Amino acid sequence: MKSGGCSVLMRWGWASVASLMLAHAAWAGAQAEEPLADAVRTALSAAAAQSAPPMLVFADQTQKYEFDRWADAAGLRLKKRKPDEQLRREFLQTVWYESKRAGLDPSLVLGLIQVESGFRKYAISSVGARGYMQIMPFWSRLIGTGDPASLFHMQTNLRFGCIILRHYLDRERGNLYLALGRYNGSRGRPEYPNAVFAAVRQWRLPDVQPQIVAFRP
Repeated sequence: MKSGGCSVLMRWGWASVASLMLAHAAWAGAQAEEPLADAVRTALSAAAAQSAPPMLVFADQTQKYEFDRWADAAGLRLKKRKPDEQLRREFLQTVWYESKRAGLDPSLVLGLIQVESGFRKYAISSVGARGYMQIMPFWSRLIGTGDPASLFHMQTNLRFGCIILRHYLDRERGNLYLALGRYNGSRGRPEYPNAVFAAVRQWRLPDVQPQIVAFRP
């Protein structure tokens, strides 16, 4: 997959990229670094380490139609933020691939990205969260290579974000409201989950029902 970020890094160097990221700081809460059981860490690390490109393979034409219809609709809404058609399509393919791989609704992931980073690849928050899905650097040590710079790679960032959200959903027994709060570091407060739920409505096709129903406790 092509990545527009590589040429930027080579041309400007890390100092300039850091300035760019700080100029476009994203709002995100301080995700808590929690102790993980060995079995959980092993499972997450194995999932993050798999580097297969997002080659979409469909069981039948119905599944392909579902993706094409979703991607076409999402692409129109994303055009202002990502005007390059090829990069936009690659981004949506990766979102679909990593979402489905983690058992998540792709529209949920787009809504989360909208709230977390505004679809900015090099966004960085005041607490150091990075990239599209605002991944805290400690996750690269817990389940990745240990290199925080890798969190600006599109597929790595989306994979980590989906894996982490899936992990929080499992911890919260499928309660999306609490899982989103945990993802943002504001568990139990309504502002962040409500913002994500509102954003998701912009990305879900009108006749598609949500795959996960959340209830505020």
